[in-house]
Amino acid sequence: MKIAIEGCAHGELQQIYNTIDLIEKRDNIKIDLLICCGDFQATRNNEDLLTMAVPPKYRLMCTFHKYYTGELVAPVLTIFIGGNHEASNHLQELSYGGWAAPNIYYMGLAGVINIGGIRIGGLSGIYKSNDYMRGRYEKQPYTEQTKRSIYHIRQLEVFRLKQLKKPIDIMLSHDWPQGIENHGNLKQLLKYKPFFETDIKEGKLGSKPARELLDELKPKYWFSAHLHCKFAAIVNHTTDDNEKMEKRCTKFLSLDKCLPKKRFLQILDVPHDNSKSINLMYDLEWLSILHLTNHLLNTNSNMYYLPGPTASERCDFTPTEEEMTEVLNMFSHDLRIPNNFIPLENYNSKTNPQTAIFCEKLCIDDPLALLLGQWSRSNLTENENEMDSTFSSFVNSTVCSNNEDEIEDKSSEKLPMSPFVLPEPKNDSTYSNIDENSFLNNCSSTTMSNTSIEKSDEDVHQFQDADINVISHEVNNITAKTKCLKRRNYQPISDNDCE
Repeated sequence: MKIAIEGCAHGELQQIYNTIDLIEKRDNIKIDLLICCGDFQATRNNEDLLTMAVPPKYRLMCTFHKYYTGELVAPVLTIFIGGNHEASNHLQELSYGGWAAPNIYYMGLAGVINIGGIRIGGLSGIYKSNDYMRGRYEKQPYTEQTKRSIYHIRQLEVFRLKQLKKPIDIMLSHDWPQGIENHGNLKQLLKYKPFFETDIKEGKLGSKPARELLDELKPKYWFSAHLHCKFAAIVNHTTDDNEKMEKRCTKFLSLDKCLPKKRFLQILDVPHDNSKSINLMYDLEWLSILHLTNHLLNTNSNMYYLPGPTASERCDFTPTEEEMTEVLNMFSHDLRIPNNFIPLENYNSKTNPQTAIFCEKLCIDDPLALLLGQWSRSNLTENENEMDSTFSSFVNSTVCSNNEDEIEDKSSEKLPMSPFVLPEPKNDSTYSNIDENSFLNNCSSTTMSNTSIEKSDEDVHQFQDADINVISHEVNNITAKTKCLKRRNYQPISDNDCE
C-alpha cells in the first residue's frame, strides 16, 4: 500500500492534495492513504477559528471548510491526529474518532484503526506535565488557559494504549518521543535546528509518554511532526518473548509543515494484506479496551491516579478473548467504520451524532456530553459498598505521578543505539518495500523540489537535506440513554499534593 505521510498540515489541504496529484501523474502511481501528523486545523467556520490557540494573524480559514461543506472532495482517503494548533471545539466532538469531513477521518484523542490489514495507532495533542494527570474538563466557552490545556495529552489515553498487546504497524504522535534524536543524524539535526541543543541537554525535547509507548508497543513505523523539520531514525528493540530473544526495530520519521521548499511529504510503500479492502475498520482490541476502561474516565479538573499493580482493583485491561467476543457482538460482527458524516447544521445538540452512536453501541460515555449534562451516567456514590477502591488507587498507583522525581525516570535510560550508515543514492522514482537498511535512505530520496529535482552529492549523502515534493500553489484562503459502566468516585487532590 502506498501511503503519503504529511507533517503539519496547517489547514493547507488543497496544496497537499495538489502535490499528491502531481506525484501520481509524474510517477504513474496511485496513493492509497494520506496520514497527517497533527496541526490539521479542521476549521469549519469563524467560530472554530476562535478556539485555536494561535496569534490572531495566524487565524486563517485556509481550505478545510471547502471539504467540510462538499465544495471540494478529498481525492484520497485521509486520516489525521490532533496537534497543538487545532479547532478544539470541532475535535472535542469526536473524542473517540470520527469523520471530520467526507473521506477525512480523525482518530480521536487516542485510537487504533485497521486499513488493508495495517494496524494504525494514534495519540493526539502534545505533552505538558501540569495537565497530564487531570481529567478532560475543558468545554466552551474556552478561556485562554483551557484553549491550550485541551490539546495536552492525558494519562488515560496513554494508559489505554499501553493495554495493547497485539502488534502495531504504524504509530502516530504529534510531538516526538523523548530521546529519538539519539537514533538518527543528531549532528545534522542540530545544524538545521541549533536551538534544539539546550532542550536535548536538559532532556526537554520530545514527549515522555510517547517514549514510554515507543518502548512498550515497539511499532514498525512511528510518524511525527511538530518540530517543523525532517528527521529519520531507527530504534532497535529487544524483547524476551517466550524465553526467546527477538529483535524488533521502529523506523521513525518526522516531517515539516506544508510550505514551499519545506520537506513536508513522504511516500512510503507499506506491505498490506491484499485480501482485505482498503477501507477503515475499527480495531477489536482497542474497542474492548475502551469498553473495559470507561469507568476510569474523569471529566473534572482535579488530578487523579489510575490503578496500578498494587491496587486492590483491576489494573490490567488487556482484553480476554471472551471480552473481545462480547464487544464484537455489540457491533453485530461488523467492524467497518460507517460513512456517517453529519454536517454541523444537522446537529440536534452540541455533541456530534457520530460520537453518540458510537458510545451507545459500545456502552461507554461521551466526555463532551457528560460535561454538557446531555448524557445519563451511573451514580453510585450513595452506596459505599459499591464504590471503587479509589483511595487504594491514590496510594498504590504506579501508573503516573505529577512529581517527576517520584517515578522511575525512563528518560535517563538510553535507548540502544542502532548502527547508523549514511545511505547510498537511490533512484527517487523507485518505491519498493523498505527494510531496516534502506529506510533512512528511502526517507531521504529526492522526489521533487519547487522547480526541479535536486541531485547534488551533498544532498544525497546527507539524508536530512533531501527535498520532498513541494509545489507552489496559491491557496484560497440523540441524547444518549444507555446506562454505562460504573464510574469511579474521584476525590480531588490539590496540585501541591503532587508537586
